[in-house]
Amino acid sequence: MMAAIYPDELKDITHIDEEALLPLREKGVRKITSAPSGLEGEGFPVKRAFAGLSTEEIDPFVHMDQMGSIHYEPGAAKGTPWHPHRGFETVTYMIDGAFEHHDSTGGGGLITDGDTQWMTAGSGILHIETPPLEKVITGGLFHGIQLWVNLPAKAKFADPKYQDIRGKSVAMISSKDEGAIARIIAGELLGEKGPGLTHTPINLLHASIQSNERLLLPWPKDFNCLVYVLSGKGSISSKDIEIGEGQSAVLGEGDYLLMKADRGESADEDSMEVLILGGRPIREPVAKYGPFVMNNMAEIKQAFEDYSSGKFGRPTT
Repeated sequence: MMAAIYPDELKDITHIDEEALLPLREKGVRKITSAPSGLEGEGFPVKRAFAGLSTEEIDPFVHMDQMGSIHYEPGAAKGTPWHPHRGFETVTYMIDGAFEHHDSTGGGGLITDGDTQWMTAGSGILHIETPPLEKVITGGLFHGIQLWVNLPAKAKFADPKYQDIRGKSVAMISSKDEGAIARIIAGELLGEKGPGLTHTPINLLHASIQSNERLLLPWPKDFNCLVYVLSGKGSISSKDIEIGEGQSAVLGEGDYLLMKADRGESADEDSMEVLILGGRPIREPVAKYGPFVMNNMAEIKQAFEDYSSGKFGRPTT
């Protein structure tokens, strides 16, 4: 089980009305891709979750990495050096382990199991993400995701901002029998609102589907919908299309999505952990180069010039 997903108690949780959803239109599967592995920052392993998907398919998102899951030996944990961003938001969700964040505005802090840091780079910022010293010394489990959320042209030069989202502040919904639970980090479903504040309407959820259980989840009609499997395996849609760890699915139009977890063969396979995300597409040109996401290459060039001239601020540590 992943530490981030399970609340202390479920007595006040909102339950999904499956009977009301089933007569409606189910989302089909347009595409399934498998994430290639890579290295990021100072050399920590990642899976490139959106590899093979087009800009239009992932809009309003730009990029997503699954960091780990990896068990570091003492002294081996790695992070990133100071680096710039402009024109989008970085969302770092820590499932297991801990990460420290500092930025050139003085923002930042420590995130651990179930916490999220939501950084709006906007007009330009420098930041650094590293495991805390005690984790470097002791080693341990490290697992999370970093998602890049695009900003519309009108917000690309917004003031940089940092949101510190504690795991206990997220909204929770579940299946009727509580065999599947979803935590809402940002967005709204069934009247439950996640704490993340966004510039464009999106939903970002982490769902845990227990062995041999299913999740029926309503979804806004004007949002696209992506599914990424963090761990475990199962199927998606009533056609039982197989999907497993490190795979993404692009879903089509419809009122709800359906996922099922396979029956686990051991205690280590007791659930399927899934990110479910989507939003209202921005539908603007995207120019992405290195740490900058703008609308055209002239703006990318300007970002490099502004960074080189010190307009993004200075490291604070």
